[in-house]
Amino acid sequence: MFVHNLRLGARSLRKNPVLTALMVMAIGFGVAASMITYAVFRAVSGDPIPQKSGQLFAPQIDNRGPQYNNAGEPPDALSYTDAVALMKARQAKRQTVLFAIRLSLMPEESQKSAFKVPGYAATGDFFPMFDVPFQYGSGWSTADDDARAPVIVITRRLNQKLFGGANSVGREIVLDDQQYRIVGVTEDWDPKPRFFDMFSGNAYSEPSQIYIPFNRAMDLQIETAGNNNCGGGGKRGDDREGWLHGQCVWISPWVELDSAAEVERYRQFLTSYAEDQRRAGRFDWAPNVRLRDVIGWLDYRHAVPPESRISLVVAIGFFVICLVNTIGLLLAKFMRRASEIGVRRALGASRGDIYRQFLAEAGMVGLAGGLLGVALTGVGMLGVGLVFEPEIAHLAQLDVSLVTLSLLVAIAATVLAAFYPTWRAAQVQPAWQLKSN
Repeated sequence: MFVHNLRLGARSLRKNPVLTALMVMAIGFGVAASMITYAVFRAVSGDPIPQKSGQLFAPQIDNRGPQYNNAGEPPDALSYTDAVALMKARQAKRQTVLFAIRLSLMPEESQKSAFKVPGYAATGDFFPMFDVPFQYGSGWSTADDDARAPVIVITRRLNQKLFGGANSVGREIVLDDQQYRIVGVTEDWDPKPRFFDMFSGNAYSEPSQIYIPFNRAMDLQIETAGNNNCGGGGKRGDDREGWLHGQCVWISPWVELDSAAEVERYRQFLTSYAEDQRRAGRFDWAPNVRLRDVIGWLDYRHAVPPESRISLVVAIGFFVICLVNTIGLLLAKFMRRASEIGVRRALGASRGDIYRQFLAEAGMVGLAGGLLGVALTGVGMLGVGLVFEPEIAHLAQLDVSLVTLSLLVAIAATVLAAFYPTWRAAQVQPAWQLKSN
């Protein structure tokens, strides 16, 4: 029966090619607009590390007080003084502090020019905390952190560029006239948004290519390539020591905590630390700390660009308008077939048969509209950069899941839109139709 209804639907669609084309186009354009904006929204609103997002936390300490903090919220990063204190306390299972760097790399071949590579100065816990995958070797150890060892982890992409993809563990490279021994080569890894560096605005920027020990970077006086926020009452200081021991914030901290008890214990530690700073005369306000997990941190930092939300709402509104037009077209199409319906009902067809026939026909329209929508979505992906920032636009991808979703949405929405026209068609009285014809 289902196949029979499909044949009847196909025959009906061929009889009215103009109406059929209009309905398919309405569905296709509506689906394409929705899927293009959804692809962007999906890319920027997902969980960047779902397997551990509930175990990773960003500590915050208010080192500015009510007069200069952000409406009661502590700064989004730590000062050097607070970052070092938290690391020395070792109150978490794993912990890291990091800041963005950009160094000049000198290739081995003297005829090649030096080039800048972005990366991070971090501690060895960075790699197991964030489940960084490795192609060769591994990250460095805590002993390397303490020894301020000249070691480095590079990415697969940089390894391919420097060594043709060969295992480069043990080899050395020169960055800003300093030699580093390679201990690991990561696989392609760049979570989006880059949750651990939201403070520097690098959530969607170019992937990092190097990682060096935090203590080594401090010894070499490597400047941060990220933000350096000294706040309304902060001072940059006259020299490096003044800046380091001032109240400027520029270091992003993360800790790994496995249970609710550990989270509460670490929160109490932060409060106790802030209270100690108040007693020491550094702070003259009550402890004001935060401890947010990854999802809470992304929400607090407004990781999803507002233009993506607005675009998604506008696109869904456009899709609804397309569906309303489709309802009108289906109603006109179905009611023009009142005599056909009357004959079928007179020959014994039930209202259920009418429902099944016409909804099957609507499903075919939805499938055709979905296929058109997928094609238009593919074309539309090329123009996403005109609306969104390039680093966000390139995240939108037309993959299998988006194609499947497009087809399902198109079919389901069209069948849903066809319920009212089908209900009107099923109410046709066969006796009146036979008499009038």
